[in-house]
Amino acid sequence: MTRHDGGGLGVPHARRSGHRDPRHHLPHHVLLSAVLAVIVGLSAAIYIGVDAGDGGRREQDTLASSRTGPRSAAAASTGVWVGSWAAAPVGSEPLTERDGTAGRTVRNVVHTSVGGTSARITLSNLYGTRALTVTSVTLAVAAGDDSPAADPGTLRRLTFGGRPAISIPAGEQAVSDAVPLTVPRDTDVLVSLYTPTSAGPVTFHHRAQQTSYVADGEHTADVTGTPYTGQSTYWRYLTALDVLSDEADGTVVAFGDSITDGSTSTPGANRRWPDVLADRLRASLSDGDDDAPRYGVVNAGISGNRVLTGGLGRPANNPSGLDRFDRDVLDRPNVKVVVIDLGVNDILRSRNTADPDAVLNGLRDLVRRAHAHGIKAVGTTLLPFRGHRGYTDAREDVRRRINAEIRSGSVYDTVVDVDRAMHDPYDPRRLKSEYDSGDHLHPSDRGYRKMAQLIKWSQLRGAGRAEL
Repeated sequence: MTRHDGGGLGVPHARRSGHRDPRHHLPHHVLLSAVLAVIVGLSAAIYIGVDAGDGGRREQDTLASSRTGPRSAAAASTGVWVGSWAAAPVGSEPLTERDGTAGRTVRNVVHTSVGGTSARITLSNLYGTRALTVTSVTLAVAAGDDSPAADPGTLRRLTFGGRPAISIPAGEQAVSDAVPLTVPRDTDVLVSLYTPTSAGPVTFHHRAQQTSYVADGEHTADVTGTPYTGQSTYWRYLTALDVLSDEADGTVVAFGDSITDGSTSTPGANRRWPDVLADRLRASLSDGDDDAPRYGVVNAGISGNRVLTGGLGRPANNPSGLDRFDRDVLDRPNVKVVVIDLGVNDILRSRNTADPDAVLNGLRDLVRRAHAHGIKAVGTTLLPFRGHRGYTDAREDVRRRINAEIRSGSVYDTVVDVDRAMHDPYDPRRLKSEYDSGDHLHPSDRGYRKMAQLIKWSQLRGAGRAEL
């Protein structure tokens, strides 16, 4: 029988990380350190003789183990590191405080925007309360859509600083060494990791709109998918897949809330608006369109996200756009453009009438930070939401005031006016029915496609203005 593991879609209950009752944890400190030392030693010994996906020979030509570390002179591939997929860590997964994913293998399924000749991943233990011990990580191209099975010839074991096991301290992340692998564009990729012990709460992205898998025991090298009897609608620990690409020369980051996250889009179909934008870019390049930029597209949307206010806890669950901008945009590789669609939740979740000037100043601060890194800032107007349970005339007035200022050109380098293109012409306070998912806030698949189609190639070219 299939076990559904963590299939709920609710935002996790906020909790403070790093504050533990010592009665439950201090007696195990020495024991865990000893266990970790044994595990790392055994894993390193086993790794030398394990198939790395090429008939048992360990891959020799790896690139950098960190975005900021030195590049290996042995690298034979050429190209540029770009983001092919990403997910912003949201918070701590409910009901994982005690056991985490101890004794289980998590197989995350992610979809590439661009391909490359090498790959590396980022694992996050941002919301853990103890070190995250990972003794084995593999990457493989999926054998088919919506499947835990891998293409056997593509399975690669990943290392961190040359070692197959790693301990990631609570609140931190780790970037793997690069591994040579032909990663196709527009394809599902499997990233599997085994954790023998608990790190406390699991760092996750809760609205993946994608089924991932879980197996009891260590099955990172399994290609059949048979042991993966558990299913999950979450992405766990994994926050980025970068590729060394000769088909892209930069990254565009989609930064926003649930509308960017793809809430209400068809699960497993990759119909979020950033997915459609990636589809358009690939198609234009295939057609020889010289105007189309050569970019990978990564999604940094978080459902419920606000510009100004984050959730509770330390670190905060669902951190504000201001607090997470460096992590989710500036720290991505070779970012050329950020597309910002944020502000609706500041209006909807304010107990009193939201201050439009405060929201606009927050957005301007994001743009200034992008410009400081040479990144162009593309902004959208805010979609209407009449009919949604949170609608009031006062909130509609705030939305209109924010949109008027965005349209004036005083916030972003260039504006994609999704509101004007997608509202009901007979009632501009509502989404046009064909673009409405039914909740009168989030677009339908057709609405998400329309959002992506409104972005012009000229808007993705060039650098950000020095001053606004």
